[in-house]
Amino acid sequence: MDISSDRELGDFLRSRRARIQPEEVGLPGHGRRRVPGLRREEVAQLAGVSVDYYIRLEQGRGPSVSDAVLDAVGRVLRLDDTEQEYLRTVARPAARRKAAAVAAPQKVRPGLRLLLDSIDKVPAFILGRRMDVLAWNALGDAVVGFSQMPPGERNMPRQVFLNPQAREVYPDWPAVAAETVAYLRLDAGSHPHDRQLATLVGELSLGSEDFRRLWADHLVKEKTAGAKRMRHPVVGELTMPYETLTVSGEPDQMLVVYTPEPGSQTEERLRLLASWAATPAV
Repeated sequence: MDISSDRELGDFLRSRRARIQPEEVGLPGHGRRRVPGLRREEVAQLAGVSVDYYIRLEQGRGPSVSDAVLDAVGRVLRLDDTEQEYLRTVARPAARRKAAAVAAPQKVRPGLRLLLDSIDKVPAFILGRRMDVLAWNALGDAVVGFSQMPPGERNMPRQVFLNPQAREVYPDWPAVAAETVAYLRLDAGSHPHDRQLATLVGELSLGSEDFRRLWADHLVKEKTAGAKRMRHPVVGELTMPYETLTVSGEPDQMLVVYTPEPGSQTEERLRLLASWAATPAV
């Protein structure tokens, strides 16, 4: 699947136009419409630009578009902060090529590995580009089973969409799937020429109808904080809030730490799991 196509900008803007009804922005909604949502002419009018200029923007022919115009379009389309930043990224192909050109192999600094090992009370791991799992601590491995995965499959989107047990592992699988695709789409916007990412998107598209549908929605979302429910084969269901921290000096790496509520059943089960994982096999 081609993630570097100039159609990305237009597809994103069209998907956002379709979400907004004319009545929501003070326009008459009567009359027959071939497609849902706002027309291009209406977006241009509300953003204060010419129709021709907006059409060229949707066609990816506006590399020198100003922040003021992008901000105006974003206000009309009611983009949140993450979507607005994504719009700026995909609207400037030259900046995206530069970002792709300086991409380097993913490595975890020794100090970060020591930091992971020092986090022994809660599960933690490091995600890199494409949501590849780069490193983890012992409890993170006991919860998710990273060390049991083949190296090429230590990737969260692959586990969510191609692992047959994923829907059993994640009771809230639809929400987990949507969040995963939204973050992967954000990554793709910043690295449109990443061949490994294109291969991953193609593999997921062929293997999962749900991924194809969610990818076509063009949702984008930062991975910051939230909560996730998981079913573990040894200790049962775990409800784990999480925090995501960008690694200093490595903007494409994130430290993810699960933070169970003190005194909760999940905290108790994680202690049991840590003890179980530390027991040598007979």
